[in-house]
Amino acid sequence: MSSKTPAPRDTPPVTFQQRSELLDFLLEVTTTSSETLDLQELLASVAEIVRRVIPWELFSILLFSEKRQDLRIRYAVGHREEIVRNLRIPLGEGIVGTAAQSRQPVLVDDVQTDERYLAASDIVRSELCVPMIARNRLIGVIDLQSARVGTFHEHDRTILRLIAGRVGAAIDNAQIYRRAERQYETLRTLSRISHEFSSILDIDELLKKIASSVRRLISYDAFSILILDPEGTSLRHRVSIRYDKRVDIDNIPLGKGITGAAATSGEIVRVVDTLSDARYIASHPGIHSEIAVPLIVRHKVIGVMDLESERIGHFTAEHARTLSLLAPSVAIAVENARLYEEIGDRERLMQNDLQAAFEVQTVLLPQEAPPVQGLEIAIGLRPARQISGDLYDFFDYSNPDGPNETVIAFGDSSGKGAAAALYGAMVSGRMRSMGRRRRSPSEMLTALNTALMDRKVEGKYVCLMLASWNPQTRIFTFANAGATHPVVCRDGKMQELRPDGVPLGLLPETQYEELEFQTQPGDLVVFYSDGVSDHQDPQGKEYGLIGLAGVLMGCHACPPSAVVDNIFADLDALNTVRFDDQTVMVFRVQ
Repeated sequence: MSSKTPAPRDTPPVTFQQRSELLDFLLEVTTTSSETLDLQELLASVAEIVRRVIPWELFSILLFSEKRQDLRIRYAVGHREEIVRNLRIPLGEGIVGTAAQSRQPVLVDDVQTDERYLAASDIVRSELCVPMIARNRLIGVIDLQSARVGTFHEHDRTILRLIAGRVGAAIDNAQIYRRAERQYETLRTLSRISHEFSSILDIDELLKKIASSVRRLISYDAFSILILDPEGTSLRHRVSIRYDKRVDIDNIPLGKGITGAAATSGEIVRVVDTLSDARYIASHPGIHSEIAVPLIVRHKVIGVMDLESERIGHFTAEHARTLSLLAPSVAIAVENARLYEEIGDRERLMQNDLQAAFEVQTVLLPQEAPPVQGLEIAIGLRPARQISGDLYDFFDYSNPDGPNETVIAFGDSSGKGAAAALYGAMVSGRMRSMGRRRRSPSEMLTALNTALMDRKVEGKYVCLMLASWNPQTRIFTFANAGATHPVVCRDGKMQELRPDGVPLGLLPETQYEELEFQTQPGDLVVFYSDGVSDHQDPQGKEYGLIGLAGVLMGCHACPPSAVVDNIFADLDALNTVRFDDQTVMVFRVQ
């Protein structure tokens, strides 16, 4: 600010003739100073109040910082701008520092004869300093200066002391309000930021968001988030930023450096000067202060959030409190995003495995039926998941006395997905190994059950139907181990065949019966899995045999492939969501 032209004090000091006049003035001071909680407005009003009773050429209010233990000009009239901006007065130094330390007014008639005077202006000759006290705390100092010797009187000191007592309380209230408002704004910002964090599951996007959000609260020159590795031996940089640019930094062994100390102790580590701290590991050039905040989830440190500055002592206790409030939200968001990333990686691996299993299953399960004498065959398979637990296969038996017979296997492993497919593959392998010897369908089921019981898989079983086809007699011979019953459509009428038996792999020493069915040319024989009959509409009504009969009777003269397509189309019309594997095998007797 420009210097105010000195004005000599030719008038005597203002005096109050009666006690009531003084009380009225002090009441006015109290009322005026309590009308606002805006600190700048309040300090300006104090200057005008003092001018009314004590003439001054230079005026300032210096506020005390408990953290720095010094006084800085918060409001001034007449002082140069560089003085207002740069002057720092420690307790006990100068006339102002003496008044602050002693908590008593200091009146100096001629500053040039007082060795305590800090020469901030060549025109100053006399000075009056009065401390402001509230709640037994030093708030600051009111400082009046004049260009004339002996400007201020004892009466002025008394009046200014009375003013300071009331103004100090008002300034204290304004500071409390300002802190509360700042804390409220900080908490509101933290709440909004935490909500934003919780909605981001992409780890890279989240870390970028955290870095920008923290900068809105606390300025920094470098920012990092380090995650504890699975072995718990080192901190790995997930993001490191310097001047808004990502940088690559080496990992830090647990317990080393400022970040390692925070991770090991589980406490915030604030370093005023990194060059004087032996723990500091230089990762960014020019860094002089650092604060490391542990990220803790369920009492376990998962990483560290680290802020660095080029200024010594940049990070304050208030910064540490703010970061301690933000850290739990950051930790939970980072952990959730990390787990989401891990699950995504596992799902990709699982998807690759499922694709490989699907490719293997396409080899194990024939996509088209082999040529079978006397039958036209179509197959349809729709897994509920990528791979199916349904199984089917064809085996030829040589018959030296006549045409070869074909055994058709059709069934369903318990469960769905990969586990069911693996169990079904094992059963198919057993069947193929047994198929080298000629057995009837019932004998093969008994042998399969014995083999599965010898190597029983807990909770696993298979429903399987074997049907032997004799092209010479046109007879199907069925043996069933819990599979769905086949149906026959003849001349537009449907008949259900009911061979029954216990699923394989449940009970030892189980015997199976056989059912023979004499077919006629034109008959339509249909095998279907329970994923067809149990299919439900959105209201829970099952497709059942009634739905299947509607398609078969309406399409009994269609080729088998058209019958398969019509069945699947009818299922989709009911509900496109599949709850179980759907397999259909259709035979037309020629």
